Amino acid sequence: MDAKSAARERFDSARDGLIELSHRIHARPELGFEEEQSSSWLCESLAGAGFAVEKGICDLPTAFRARSGSGPLHIAICAEYDCLPGIGHACGHNIIAASAVGAALAAAKVADELGLTVSVIGTPAEEVGNASGKILLLERGGFAGIHAAMMVHPAPFDMLRAKIIAASMFEVHCTGKESHASAFPELGVNAADALTIAQTALGLLRQHIRSTDRIHGIVTNGGAAPNVVPAHTSAKYIIRSETLDQLAELRPRVYRCFEAGGLATGAKIAIAGGDKPYAEMRHDDVMAAFYRKNSEALGRPFPDLGEWETRPTGSTDMGNVSLAMPSIHPMIGINSLPAVNHQPEFAAHCVTPDADKALGDGAIAMAWTCIDLATNHDARERLMARR
Repeated sequence: MDAKSAARERFDSARDGLIELSHRIHARPELGFEEEQSSSWLCESLAGAGFAVEKGICDLPTAFRARSGSGPLHIAICAEYDCLPGIGHACGHNIIAASAVGAALAAAKVADELGLTVSVIGTPAEEVGNASGKILLLERGGFAGIHAAMMVHPAPFDMLRAKIIAASMFEVHCTGKESHASAFPELGVNAADALTIAQTALGLLRQHIRSTDRIHGIVTNGGAAPNVVPAHTSAKYIIRSETLDQLAELRPRVYRCFEAGGLATGAKIAIAGGDKPYAEMRHDDVMAAFYRKNSEALGRPFPDLGEWETRPTGSTDMGNVSLAMPSIHPMIGINSLPAVNHQPEFAAHCVTPDADKALGDGAIAMAWTCIDLATNHDARERLMARR
């Protein structure tokens, strides 16, 4: 039996358990850095399959590393398992996590004979938008010694090279002074007005930014009572640009809009976060070509998506990994349209037969890509030369 057939046979033997794992994570969604149960289930699955598991790596309690094989070429498969506030697994991280385990189990079957080490890196808090799991793991050595990394992400349809852009999330806190809103309004400093002016300024700014830039946010505290001049208000915002360099140009322009609200009202403005942004994704050409071939061999071709091929999509800290080492982040379709990511309807679709099939196809395609990287002389030498 050749390596790819052996890997597929190993996955097939674990398929039912992996689907059950995906559904279990989906049924108990956990927010970023709070994924205690999901992380534990993933570690148990990998340890039960013979992987050496390290929990709580890099001082992150819900991060982990699980390793199999002893070859010199070291490939990581990234698992995400946090959810979105209020709408659960509306980005399908249950599928990401289970497919990462499945890919690792399959590749581990032939790892030693191919001179390969396979690791699953459990990366918490992808949805937090700043100082997330992969960023902190990169800073703290969690990816040390790894030559390449990969993962697959659920979407309405398959995309090999989604246009993933840089992003920065930050909080804004406005501090004014309370007063009776009718009897003594002149004695108050209205922190809600500061946010209103900032939002107006942001609306005007949008005419003068790149078409690929994004500015969006929510008010998290607008005041306590309508008859009290609000002394404390806050908001969360995300700004996005095609690259980290462009993001650095946009950031001060956005911050000045909030400063304008403070200047106009007399409120004090404090901005927190935004210091560890998500980078743009650089898809490795060689790895992407292998993944395409393997996906097509499974009967999953990549459609011509027209404008979607160049339209900016989301942002992910996998972009930061891709700047540090060759990486891929293909989107795997779960046939969800008209539902799309970050909708409750998409969350519901992440435990359907289409989603379960995507889990399997993604896992096998990644395992086969690991095998290609280990057995193709030029690809292997290029990766090994990095370290």
